[in-house]
Amino acid sequence: MTTSEQISEIAAALAKAQAQIQGAVKDSANPFFKSKYADLASVREACNGPLTANGIAVLQSPSAVQGWVSVETLLLHSSGQWIRGEIGCAPKDDGPQAVGSCITYLRRYALQSFAGVAPTDDDAEAAEGRGHAAVKPVAVPTPAGYDNWLLDMEAAADTGEAALTAAWKASKPEYRTHLPAAVKEKLKARAAKVPA
Repeated sequence: MTTSEQISEIAAALAKAQAQIQGAVKDSANPFFKSKYADLASVREACNGPLTANGIAVLQSPSAVQGWVSVETLLLHSSGQWIRGEIGCAPKDDGPQAVGSCITYLRRYALQSFAGVAPTDDDAEAAEGRGHAAVKPVAVPTPAGYDNWLLDMEAAADTGEAALTAAWKASKPEYRTHLPAAVKEKLKARAAKVPA
């Protein structure tokens, strides 16, 4: 998770919003396991009003690269302060329905975590690839040489935007894919501070 330099205002607003948020209604069924869970719409309904009333907007941006689906969630406060985090998983296959299931699953869990919506019965069985949803979370191994590459990218960022862009384009795709979006943004901001 990353944040803006100051978070005092968004923290206070989020605390007020969480005091107003009720639990999400378990209105979706997992027929395979005969259980109910709160779907994305229920989670949004539980937290959207309190968040909005306290000046907090939610942005969720999905991406899919080389068999990995991720969702970046950004809480934006009217003050300009923000909190951002990313979560990812591998879909069961590369079909659009499996990718869409991953995105919905990740959006739901990220939103309920950020907003503090109380967890209810869920479809974790589907996340394991058992049941009706096509989602299977996996750990992504760090590519060999990644840590040294990241040090090189930091050194390039300290030289300026042109050096960072050149180093980025010359780097291995698996390094670029493994780099969290928040770290990438920090590198870009670091390079932008270097006088041209």
